[in-house]
Amino acid sequence: MSVIRFASWGRVSTEDRQDPESSRAWQRARALSLIEPHGGQIVAEFFDIDKSRSIPPQRRPEASRLLTALADPARGFDAVVVGEPQRAFYGNQFGNTFPLFAHYQVPLWVPEVGGPIDPDNEAHDLIMSVFGGVSKGERNRIRVRVRTAMATQAQIEGRYLGGRPPYGYRLIAVGPHPNPAKAADGKRLHALAIDEPAAAVVRRIFAEFLAGYGLYAIAEHLTRDGIPCPSAHDPGRNKHRCGIAWSKYAIRAILTNPRYTGRQVWNRQRKDEVLIDVHDVALGHMTKMRWNEADKWIYSDEPAHPPIIDDGTFARAQELLTARRGGPPEHKPHRSRHDYVLRGLLYCGVCGRRTQGHWANAAPYYRCRFPAEYALANRVEHPLNVTLRQDAVLAPLDAWLAGKFEPRHLPATIDQLAAAATIPERAQTADEDDTEARIAGCDRRLAQYRAALDAGADPASVAKWITETEAERARLRAFARPATPRPAMTREEIELTVNALADLLAVIRDADPPDKAEIYTRLGLKLTYQPAGQIVRTEVNMMNSAQHWFFDGVRGGT
Repeated sequence: MSVIRFASWGRVSTEDRQDPESSRAWQRARALSLIEPHGGQIVAEFFDIDKSRSIPPQRRPEASRLLTALADPARGFDAVVVGEPQRAFYGNQFGNTFPLFAHYQVPLWVPEVGGPIDPDNEAHDLIMSVFGGVSKGERNRIRVRVRTAMATQAQIEGRYLGGRPPYGYRLIAVGPHPNPAKAADGKRLHALAIDEPAAAVVRRIFAEFLAGYGLYAIAEHLTRDGIPCPSAHDPGRNKHRCGIAWSKYAIRAILTNPRYTGRQVWNRQRKDEVLIDVHDVALGHMTKMRWNEADKWIYSDEPAHPPIIDDGTFARAQELLTARRGGPPEHKPHRSRHDYVLRGLLYCGVCGRRTQGHWANAAPYYRCRFPAEYALANRVEHPLNVTLRQDAVLAPLDAWLAGKFEPRHLPATIDQLAAAATIPERAQTADEDDTEARIAGCDRRLAQYRAALDAGADPASVAKWITETEAERARLRAFARPATPRPAMTREEIELTVNALADLLAVIRDADPPDKAEIYTRLGLKLTYQPAGQIVRTEVNMMNSAQHWFFDGVRGGT
């Protein structure tokens, strides 16, 4: 009897629900019991761990590797065996995957048909489709049971069901897990306890809101007073956030969180599975978190943790939020479209951010608005508003560009650009050395602060130090020189690029605003406005080469 070389194909969902090694062993044993009487032996294995069955095989790492190997004549195996089809196929995945096996003439063996699947056998196709439906139904039943159990635990027991604790609370262990198996693994139940410094801030937020202050004003007050925002207060659980200052969204999240009344709340959000590509359903779904309507939230029957505010205060805050939100606005006639020729090209020289278009006094302006409290948190001396009028820039900019690219000046312009492209990399200046040293000093201080936090230092104080140091580091890094120099263009490349733009720049004064904006973009234009000296620094970035100029005495800026 000739030996048939097989590749085994399997999958296990999550390590905490089932041991991957034992799952792999019994799936392999089941596959061997099918192929050994036919002289088969397993020479390769494709086993996905911690991958849901709902993910199509094309998106599972090991299954995808197997499907890719089918096209390789030197793949090293003659057939594929599946220990349990429900592990490999879900819903209509068999119909989307098996044609690849048939195309490359690689038999697929499953125990349920007693051997290889016959592509021309309708009974085999029906059996595999049934197993795909069974797999989908089993997953849906598990999901319903789990969600029902969690809803009951939240409503009747008031159990804390995971996730980050709300700002104002901290987690404490309250005993062993009620599930004996999980308790044997050392898992414990947790509950929310009041974090007094943060709880005082929560009470202040509700008090100021009910006193008539808006969300933005409250955020500015807290930042001005040096109170760490939620992500700075607990940086270990908020590594994905910068923690620079309070935002109005953080204030709104606190004002709308019913957990502050002492009751456990569950099902505020849900996981929806949406198609990755509506034009290619075989790619499967992706999970998105979405908010549920308030009437679908599950509240505990009794208080589950100490309240920070009372029910009446929370109810008044919700009424005020609803009243301020108001009903749907009446439809107003669309305003005429304003043309911002420098949209996306003009930057603030103080903070480095892009300016925003701002229509005022029947003219286009560009504005960078930076509240005083936010500037303080970022250690930036920034005016409340940096404003520049568009027509103060366009006239000198267009005249200069048209002059530089007119025929009699074109050779000299090309020479200047070529010279700029061939300038050797300059040495590190003393100022840049100092900047890098200061960044390194920030890194050392951050490491010391985190060590102090681990050693039991006051979290509020340490979080404030970390926030200040990270803001300083970000500011220094923003003005540091790029780590890698840009490759230079050849003179021929520069000449081709300049000649292509010369005709456009010759008529730039009379171009329509949309056409003018496109020319500026193609030129690689970047403008940086320095309000202190009313100077616009202009950078023309032709592919990878740059040339810099200055416009003096720009009017219309504040």
